[in-house]
Amino acid sequence: MKKALLFSSSSYKDTGYLRHCKNPIKEFLGDDYKDEILFIPYAGVSRSNDEYESKVTDRLKTKTIKSIHRYDDKKAAIRGAKTIAVGGGNTFMLLHELYKFDLVDEIKQAVLNGAKYFGWSAGANIAGATMMTTNDMPIIMPKSFDSLGIFPYQINPHFISGKISGHNGVSREDRLNEFLKVHPNEIVYALPEGAWLEIDNGECKICGLADEIYKFEFEKDVVTLKVGENFKI
Repeated sequence: MKKALLFSSSSYKDTGYLRHCKNPIKEFLGDDYKDEILFIPYAGVSRSNDEYESKVTDRLKTKTIKSIHRYDDKKAAIRGAKTIAVGGGNTFMLLHELYKFDLVDEIKQAVLNGAKYFGWSAGANIAGATMMTTNDMPIIMPKSFDSLGIFPYQINPHFISGKISGHNGVSREDRLNEFLKVHPNEIVYALPEGAWLEIDNGECKICGLADEIYKFEFEKDVVTLKVGENFKI
């Protein structure tokens, strides 16, 4: 059984850090919101693990969050977790650290065994099949680009269509189509800010404050999927 909540970002417009995520997370976790949430801070390059843990605790208004860096036996912490939360930041650093501590398979198995998972930005990206559709700079090389596969397709968080005025590089659509040119059998779900996916075993529901998300496939027209729609995974 897989249950996950995958947010494009930690904030939406001017709502502030994790504000638009708080109520969906509470509803998703139900009574488990009162129990300890195991937090994985490894994407947070610009802040210490302690600082990241404190910030998330403060924003979600719960005292039950405990970062994995506080555990000597990190595998045992994952095996015992009812809920695993993975924060945003740099996806390359996040996956590098998870592989360094040999935690990728542990998280996969924990979710299969019933642990709930929620993450934003990098934490959402690694819930897909691989991290290859992240937007982040490769500041460090992980052991593999393969990630958790909680959602069996690719995720592109922070999706913005088109080009910013004055930008002479390629658009996000161009980058995703480059990925599909090299990996034509993959599917990419692009999440604009304010959108998230709710995974419940074999079903995925599109949720959020945004109106829609986008499905990219090789040499096919982009498909627009509206908030409130469900699809099988």
